[in-house]
Amino acid sequence: MTTAARACFACTLEINYIFNYILRMIDVRKSPGRSPGRPPKSRGDQRERLLDVAITLFSRQGIAATTLSAIARRARVTPAMLHYYFGSRERLLDALVEERIVPLMATLQGDLDAAALAPRERIFAFVRDLFALLTANPWLPTLWLREVLSDGGLLRERLLAHVGARIAPRLSGTIAAAQAQGTLNPELDPRLVVVSLIGLTLFPLAARALWTRLLDAGDVGPDQLARHTLTLLEHGLGA
Repeated sequence: MTTAARACFACTLEINYIFNYILRMIDVRKSPGRSPGRPPKSRGDQRERLLDVAITLFSRQGIAATTLSAIARRARVTPAMLHYYFGSRERLLDALVEERIVPLMATLQGDLDAAALAPRERIFAFVRDLFALLTANPWLPTLWLREVLSDGGLLRERLLAHVGARIAPRLSGTIAAAQAQGTLNPELDPRLVVVSLIGLTLFPLAARALWTRLLDAGDVGPDQLARHTLTLLEHGLGA
């Protein structure tokens, strides 16, 4: 092939490339498939991953100290993508409560509503399942201490409305029913037992790294903690 022919051939390829590129851009602009900024359907699990990253950062450094930009950087996505899925930090917190915490608490509510079980057995099932849930989701005890029990916690009102109002009255009523049947210590105030159970479940798991070192208790696992809590509930510290 002569030099002139090669040049003509290269020119033809370049023209075809430009022409095809223009056609593709026209198709993209006309396509109703997705709006600007919307990720492809193949990345449909992206939202769950972003929520996972947000939960990790919230539990480590607190919600107030975690910006949406920080979450996007940690997830290696653009802030626009995070905004597409959640819009704002408030909507992200709503998703955290409604999609992650409330489903976990539904199991505990089911324990307390189990009509086939005696009240005492419902409480024991509640405590065992609570330890199992907290162990399987280690971010939850830390997040609870930071954002619910602490003054100014950004999840307090959400969890009081979505979780506390469903669980606490049921648990207190179940404890009172067990006392009436003579299967739990009748001298305990059911309302304070609820408070004690929060302290005996959430705190030990949130502070596990500390007390296992102080007490040389690295061998204590969730099952032993559950048995300990149930023994205290049933018998107290009396002989």
